[in-house]
Amino acid sequence: MLVELSVKQKFLTLSGITAVAMAASLAIGQRLIPQTLLTGLLFYLISGDRPSTVYASVRSLPRDLRTAVIFLKLNLSLYRYERAGATVVQIFESVVARHPQKAAFLMDNRQLTFGEVKQLVDRVAAHFYAKGFRKGDTIALLMETRLEYPCIWLGLSKIGIVTALINSNLRKETLRHSIAVANSKAIIVSTELAGAIAEIYEQDGIKGLPVYRFRSADDEDGTTNSDPLPDAEDLRLSVDGDGGSSGSSVDLSAIPNDISPKDKLVYIYTSGTTGMPKAAVITNLRYTFMALGCYYMLSFRDDDIIYNSLPLYHSAGGMIGVGSVVLCGLTAALRKKFSASNFWTDCIRHKCTVAQYIGEICRFVLMTPPKATDTQHSVRLMFGNGLRPQIWPQFVSRFNIAQIGEFYGSTEGNSNLLNIDNTMGAVGFVPNFAKAIYPVTLIRCDEETGEVIRGRNGFCIKCKAGEPGVFVGKINPKKALNSFVGYADKAASEKKVLHDVFRTGDIYFNSGDILVQDLLGNYYFKDRTGDTFRWRGENVATSEVEGVITTIVGLKDCAVYGVDIPEIEGKAGMAAVVDPEGKVDMEQLAAGIRASLPPYARPLFIRVLSEVPMTTTFKLKKRDLQVDGYDLDKVKDPIYYLQSNGTYRLLTPEDHESIRTGKARL
Repeated sequence: MLVELSVKQKFLTLSGITAVAMAASLAIGQRLIPQTLLTGLLFYLISGDRPSTVYASVRSLPRDLRTAVIFLKLNLSLYRYERAGATVVQIFESVVARHPQKAAFLMDNRQLTFGEVKQLVDRVAAHFYAKGFRKGDTIALLMETRLEYPCIWLGLSKIGIVTALINSNLRKETLRHSIAVANSKAIIVSTELAGAIAEIYEQDGIKGLPVYRFRSADDEDGTTNSDPLPDAEDLRLSVDGDGGSSGSSVDLSAIPNDISPKDKLVYIYTSGTTGMPKAAVITNLRYTFMALGCYYMLSFRDDDIIYNSLPLYHSAGGMIGVGSVVLCGLTAALRKKFSASNFWTDCIRHKCTVAQYIGEICRFVLMTPPKATDTQHSVRLMFGNGLRPQIWPQFVSRFNIAQIGEFYGSTEGNSNLLNIDNTMGAVGFVPNFAKAIYPVTLIRCDEETGEVIRGRNGFCIKCKAGEPGVFVGKINPKKALNSFVGYADKAASEKKVLHDVFRTGDIYFNSGDILVQDLLGNYYFKDRTGDTFRWRGENVATSEVEGVITTIVGLKDCAVYGVDIPEIEGKAGMAAVVDPEGKVDMEQLAAGIRASLPPYARPLFIRVLSEVPMTTTFKLKKRDLQVDGYDLDKVKDPIYYLQSNGTYRLLTPEDHESIRTGKARL
């Protein structure tokens, strides 16, 4: 990160200023006079840290000018759609009118054209309107990835129904909660997940809800005596089609056209790693902003085919991936479930030019044995979030990827960033000129607790370049860029809002994430508040330790977290490493940790286990591991204990008792 200026950098900065001054003078027909240069030089020498800012501005000028043009295009499109009152489904219909025969979605050996998607959308809308559902109602959708998935929620949105996109892996109480918290009036479930609904159907919030089962052309026809939901209506037969590929058009004249861009479109749920999932509200306008933002900022092409192996109930796969098809007319190749070994094979098969990733997907792909298909694909751009800086260069080199579009943001938040210039490790940037239009910043906080630090005047303190802080974005309900609608649960929404941040009455969205910014405006993810812990007077970022250990052990799964030690302030580091085949060399691991991490960041405990709990969006879940800690009564996996000489040995019951009673010397 750029913090100080060398002599060479100062010279280049002064040269840049002089060049700009000369160009400006020539443009207006003036001659430079020595006094002007002298004044500029004196200003440069006495202006404190201003030369750093000037140098950064000159250095980032090409990137910022390009961004300004793209940003203008994006805002003009958003303004035009908002002024016209265009909803997602209306924009989609304009796309269909341009190329009805173009493939919209590909999956396995099937496809749906834009015209076929519209047919199914219209049938779904007409059917549920006839059933009495109206604008503002919510219907839960529990379905694995299939071609018809986007068609169903698009059809419901046409009559103003909000679709709750339920994680298809949820079961029992978590599933019941997710359906009930959105105040769902009905459930649509695919055949393979009918049993999950049957398990909770008699419970509060679910009992009595009408259930519609969707079967596609690939599902078996009819039902059996063991059908878990015998009374569920067959939605495929009801909408009179086989996935939208045949049948006449339907009469939609009775459906009122009273939906606005600010109306709710879908609920997308948080992962629930620290509690029950929360239903984030996605309006038509926010969906449009997210999809168009990536389309413009990453310079998608109209003939691009996007490989989307992500779950469609998630914001990355369902908003950005599907949104690029629905709103921009691109084609998406879907896969039911991510497969590292089939990643490039699928891209080659579908002639993909763009591919999505999230969480640990890139690491999983990098762990596959080298094959000829590694570089036989046509993918020029991969975009997503979660590509670790430690494997970034290896990934792009091995698979010959010209551009990585790493982005940062949360489903519900108003603070999103995007890396469009291949700056390795960065999650995005904000040019200085855009601060007024896109007011995001970093403020000081306690990295361990996430508690915001305020000055004597009661207001928050902005971080300087190189100083970690919590990422926040100013909330302005009148602008799509800065609005924050929150969750279905208003109390949960309020917890994400900071009041009186820089002046009385202002409000900001609190991301809960700790980032660092350099002088060029690039942001780098450091950790999530709560994941950072304090040990021996130093803050330890778990993501940094995870990156080091993952590299040492050959890209195996690793989770790092803090655990309590009796009688000692702070939390000690503990790492859980997946090693089902017993191949991790503890001596080599210890040597690598000593060479790469300062003493305070070295894990005191290392747990070796067969698998790590992971969310369906490929992010490591640490909560259960943290609860287990190093308690040998709970943990049957081997746990290794750091010695004073930097090596690790097995933790014994005697060691555990010594630590528990506060007698151990740590």
